[in-house]
Amino acid sequence: MALLLKNARVIDPQVELDTVCDVLVRDGRIVEVGQDLAMEKGETVDLTGKVLVPGLVDMHVHLREPGYEQKEDIASGTRAAAHGGFTAVCAMPNTAPVIDNAVGVEYVKARAAQVGKCRVIVSGACTKGLEGEILAEMGDMHAHGVKAFTDDGHGVQDAGMMRRVMEYASQFDCVVMPHCQDDSLVGEGQVNEGTCSTRLGMFGWPAEGEELEIMRDIALCRLTGCPLHIQHITTARGLQLVRDAKAEGLPVTCEVTPHHLFLTEDDIDDTYPTALKVNPPLRTAADARALIEGVADGTVDAIVTDHAPHTDWEKDREFELAPFGMIGLETALSLVLTNLVKPGVIDYGRMVDLMAVRPRAILREEPVRLEAGSIADLTVIDPDAAWTVARADFLSKAGNSGFIGAELVGRATEVYVGGYATLKDGVIVE
Repeated sequence: MALLLKNARVIDPQVELDTVCDVLVRDGRIVEVGQDLAMEKGETVDLTGKVLVPGLVDMHVHLREPGYEQKEDIASGTRAAAHGGFTAVCAMPNTAPVIDNAVGVEYVKARAAQVGKCRVIVSGACTKGLEGEILAEMGDMHAHGVKAFTDDGHGVQDAGMMRRVMEYASQFDCVVMPHCQDDSLVGEGQVNEGTCSTRLGMFGWPAEGEELEIMRDIALCRLTGCPLHIQHITTARGLQLVRDAKAEGLPVTCEVTPHHLFLTEDDIDDTYPTALKVNPPLRTAADARALIEGVADGTVDAIVTDHAPHTDWEKDREFELAPFGMIGLETALSLVLTNLVKPGVIDYGRMVDLMAVRPRAILREEPVRLEAGSIADLTVIDPDAAWTVARADFLSKAGNSGFIGAELVGRATEVYVGGYATLKDGVIVE
């Protein structure tokens, strides 16, 4: 199949490209990028006024399948991803059963091949059952395509076990992605410890419960040489630990979520909105400002959603009984455009680096560049599309978004995976 994308503003910092031009695709790969391109047969799409970038990747997503299909499944989750502009997602392993062996890996891969609307990268658990006691079958999972390991949703509490995980993963040059949470400090914490927990009369989740494990895991990275990626970082001190580790030359990276960038503990009012109950919790305004500075100065490597769908009945309960988590696949790009790109905090090139380039590099995926020979995984954005976030607009099964009612500018209109459209004019291609 041949595809000619005409007159888009084509942006890719990897090849120092930011210009209005055409992109010619054939058999799943880019054939040519240039001016006034033509082809004899195929589909031509006029993208005048739109922005074309390497396909976005969300490296932290909960697709919930197998085991929790009432919340989300691979079909609905990848539809939501494509609707949000993503060409690939990395699925977390905290399913039922846990993805801690090759059978689970192959199941997710097979389902994604059958029903997926974007690529699904499978991460494997560090420990069996996410229990932090016995190594998962890491070597076998790697042999079946796993390139990242995480016990996401749980911090590995024992430092000796975490060392073994990292030593084992380092044999395969696989990144370990810890959920940094010291359970002895966090306990039954519900919201950020301090003003918020006092005001709401709830158990506090202290920043130190995150920062101590960040510090520990950076030390273990130094000891083992294993690539380390800190998931959903939320505090200024935690970010500084990563900044210092990078300055030391350690293979340490980190990610942030839109909800930790653009929402704070102050948004949790006396209505106790459970959509804002997330783990780690929303932190202070000063922490959010520090994270935005980290996005701008290059300390932060990736913006991810930590898309965590739940059923309405689970979230429609008392705050302390509701599960942690917020969806984000269908709002992340627009939130970044509205709050970071439009105001000039970052430019499009930095956005591409955060949402397409670095995630692929961290996960050891093949790069996607807007040049001849590259895989044609592409995201097209209408930078002027104004819209209001509404539950009815979501393709996810879940509606637990903290941004419903937000007025945003900029949205994905087309998504191409291997040169084939999965989103066209904002509608999923069936």
